[in-house]
Amino acid sequence: MTKGLKYIITGLFISICISSFGQREDAGNYEYDREVFFGLNKNTNGGLIGGASLKLGYRIDDTNFQFFGLDLANVKNPKEVRYNTILGNSYIFGKSNYLYAIRPYYGREIVLFNKAPSQGVQISALAAIGPSIGLVSPYIIEYALSRVETIREQYNPEVHQSRFNILGTGRIFEGLSQSEIAFGGNAKAAIFFEFGTFRSSAIGLELGYQFEGFTKEIELMPTTENRQFYQSAYFTLYYGFRK
Repeated sequence: MTKGLKYIITGLFISICISSFGQREDAGNYEYDREVFFGLNKNTNGGLIGGASLKLGYRIDDTNFQFFGLDLANVKNPKEVRYNTILGNSYIFGKSNYLYAIRPYYGREIVLFNKAPSQGVQISALAAIGPSIGLVSPYIIEYALSRVETIREQYNPEVHQSRFNILGTGRIFEGLSQSEIAFGGNAKAAIFFEFGTFRSSAIGLELGYQFEGFTKEIELMPTTENRQFYQSAYFTLYYGFRK
């Protein structure tokens, strides 16, 4: 079973359990026209935190919403392995570039099951599509040329052949000014679970599948297979407001 499938099954199980205890049939729906959600993402192409999200939703009718969103994500090669140096720092051997994906999108959401105003779970299905802007930024390492001389530069497999000479990575966002831009597009489909204990705020869990492609292959690790197209299972935990 893949990690992505485990995320989805676990999330569905938790949601169904909460829903079975929280739903009540005699409560009316709480009407709202706008909602704003902020989220943190975990996906099969990212690290511990895969990215951050912003979503703005607007009611069309009783069961349909439209929404605009923006995702910021750090996309990784699945073969990346983190090592520790003798100095206690960590680095990824063989990595030459970061890929930061900026994903604006537009989508539609259909409410499948409504919730009570202050308890229970609302379940929706959604789909979205939009452009992708990739920032391909150099992965900077500190490399020991001798016992007394070190250099900070982008990893190059022809030069930095010994991982034991790597002392650490560059400073945060070092090399970002040297980034190249890659253009592409993204699409996703998901199930959204909204948990609410207050009328004006809610917590949401989005479980889904995302596909993203660029106009060229992105070289993240020169010595292994690189990709032009990426797909992942993901979940995003949201907190938001509505009125």
